[in-house]
Amino acid sequence: MKKIITFFLTFCSLFSIAQKTDKKLEKQISDLINGFHGTVGIYVHELKKDRVASINADTLFPTASIVKIPIMIGILNRIQNKELEFHQVFIYKDTMNYDPGEDILASFKPDEKIFLSKLILLSISLSDNTASLMLQGIAGGGQRINYLMDSLGYLYTRVNSRTPGREKEREIYGWGQTTPREIAKIMEQIEKGEVLSKTSSDRMLRTLGRQYWDEVAVSQIPPNIFVASKHGSLDQNRNEILYVNAPNPYIFSIFTKNNNDQSWEYNNEAWVLTRKLSALLFRYFNPGILYEAAPTGR
Repeated sequence: MKKIITFFLTFCSLFSIAQKTDKKLEKQISDLINGFHGTVGIYVHELKKDRVASINADTLFPTASIVKIPIMIGILNRIQNKELEFHQVFIYKDTMNYDPGEDILASFKPDEKIFLSKLILLSISLSDNTASLMLQGIAGGGQRINYLMDSLGYLYTRVNSRTPGREKEREIYGWGQTTPREIAKIMEQIEKGEVLSKTSSDRMLRTLGRQYWDEVAVSQIPPNIFVASKHGSLDQNRNEILYVNAPNPYIFSIFTKNNNDQSWEYNNEAWVLTRKLSALLFRYFNPGILYEAAPTGR
């Protein structure tokens, strides 16, 4: 395992050297986040010319609901291995011991049936926590998902909650943890069909392209352009990861922690920053496309 990790780190180092750092873009991003009341991590990868820009891209951040991506990978791995079926029927049991909030699955009566495919849709598209916890169990639990992440070469993306041995990490990062660079790499490999099989990756990409929560970064992208995304929000954390299949496609992630503004209004400081970053990147990479996006906020 040590040899594999050493090789992976060496490969990543060489790969990073091969990529071009877009200093002009980095300067614009630095100016944009200047004065933000919290810690920001950003990673941007423009795919055609292989240009990158990053700020704190290798810093660990709480995932919040972005942890639902590795949970989905764990489910698709079991489907690919024929341990589960995509449309397999499961029985909902109200045994999660979790504050459901407005979760749709939590409104089910105990012993109601639901397709696995619909649980995945609820987890990713509506960010339903009850469905995600159910999926974490169906995937084999946090330990199995983390082992899979490790085997795929992802060193930092981990599930913490309800995962034996990760109690200390859970106290710091909550349900899950990742870095802006690594979650962007996961999204890129899903788009390329390189996470598990091509069929599994395609299924994940389609699911990530069906988002109910589209009022922050996604709101700055024209609706006729395919976007695969996942957001995650807690009081002190606001995160988002996007693949934007524009004429000049790109991937970017933004993570924030220790945020002073913990409000849940449209003009939350981190959400305003995320909209401004998304608008900046779309204009920067696709200047020929004019789009009157939703207001970014203050």
